[in-house]
Amino acid sequence: MTSTVKLSARAAFTDIAASSENDWKIILSELVPFAKALPDRVLAHLRLLEGDFGGFPVDRLTHSLQTATRAHRDGRDEEYVVCALLHDLGDTLATYNHADIPAAILKPFVSEANHWMVQHHGVFQGYYFFHHVGMDRDMREAFRGHPCFEQTAEFCARYDGPAFDAKAETLPLECFQPMLRRVFAQPKHSMYTALQNTPK
Repeated sequence: MTSTVKLSARAAFTDIAASSENDWKIILSELVPFAKALPDRVLAHLRLLEGDFGGFPVDRLTHSLQTATRAHRDGRDEEYVVCALLHDLGDTLATYNHADIPAAILKPFVSEANHWMVQHHGVFQGYYFFHHVGMDRDMREAFRGHPCFEQTAEFCARYDGPAFDAKAETLPLECFQPMLRRVFAQPKHSMYTALQNTPK
């Protein structure tokens, strides 16, 4: 049986130091469509949280959706809501530093304040439970005085912390997909931003 898979052109180098302009034309022609599909990969990974309870009252997808729902109903802008949706995306891959994963993914697309909030929400959320597990609940005090301290504390108090209620309003993922796609449509902060406009 003959394969019908179309093979794309590939660069010819075996050492990147020997790469040519033509090699990079080939690579960049793949980069743009791959980058545009980032929202699909993020959504696919978010769906992996469904059914993963980890002992919590609701599964991790429900918690993420509920956090985003609360922020959305409170009138937060789309960027903030998407940060709320993705704040625990790293749970399945980064058991000991889960906030770093969504923070890294979001960084090119969101404000410095929203990025900082996502990156540090784990420490701030700890204020509500660290003392139950032998940790210092005041660990967040190390950041007191930072311009994003109050925003991050508020995120945990108003949206992240209360989002473990199986009876609370929880909008489906489909409601947030258009927002996510708009936020991820164009990077704002990346040394590779210009490559998005590279001719195909």
